[in-house]
Amino acid sequence: MLPTQKGSVRLFRFAGISVWLHWSWGLIALWALTGRQGMYSTPLWNLVEYIGLFTIVLLHEFGHSLSCRQVGGQSDEIVLWPLGGVAYVNAPQRPGAQLWSIAAGPLVNVVLIPVLMAIDLGLRVTGLGPDSVDFWVCLASIQYINIALLIFNILPIYPLDGGQILRSLLWFKFGLIRSLLFASAVGLVGAAGLIALALYWRSLWLGMLVAFLGSNSWRAFQAARSAGR
Repeated sequence: MLPTQKGSVRLFRFAGISVWLHWSWGLIALWALTGRQGMYSTPLWNLVEYIGLFTIVLLHEFGHSLSCRQVGGQSDEIVLWPLGGVAYVNAPQRPGAQLWSIAAGPLVNVVLIPVLMAIDLGLRVTGLGPDSVDFWVCLASIQYINIALLIFNILPIYPLDGGQILRSLLWFKFGLIRSLLFASAVGLVGAAGLIALALYWRSLWLGMLVAFLGSNSWRAFQAARSAGR
């Protein structure tokens, strides 16, 4: 089940898109500010890193929303919650329009990779960067966060971006219903693999995320089967 305005606070409105912060995002803040003690000499850098994460997720979701509008769709809400962000997009029921609306999110992360690397390199070469180990650790961490989010999001597990991109590509050949059936089936296999990884790592957070993804893949698979009968 995806988050909604209920239990959320509206932060701001930009380009006609309202950004909401779900109350449960506080769990991320708590983890970022208190759960990573020892990484920095002062909790202030934990806050900076948290703001970096928040900004990357927000830019990713705006990528979805603005690209959806570009193809004639509607998108006027973004909700941020612990499992990331949700841009409520209503793109035209065409595979190309759906593909661009979904792919634009990860493409934002792709663009951020050279941008962040250029900032890092520029500060080092010019000597304008502060003489602070915490600063450089934080900057490297933000780059890692961006790459990690990109890799995770493009996994072919429905409804992650990768799963939806796979569905859009299959849509060109197999149509609306069968593409969803195939993509959600792949998603179920991928979710099973991530469950094994979560058990191996003993990661409760990954386990919760996989449970959410697996349940959504299963619902999509059941819906596609019912529609195809």
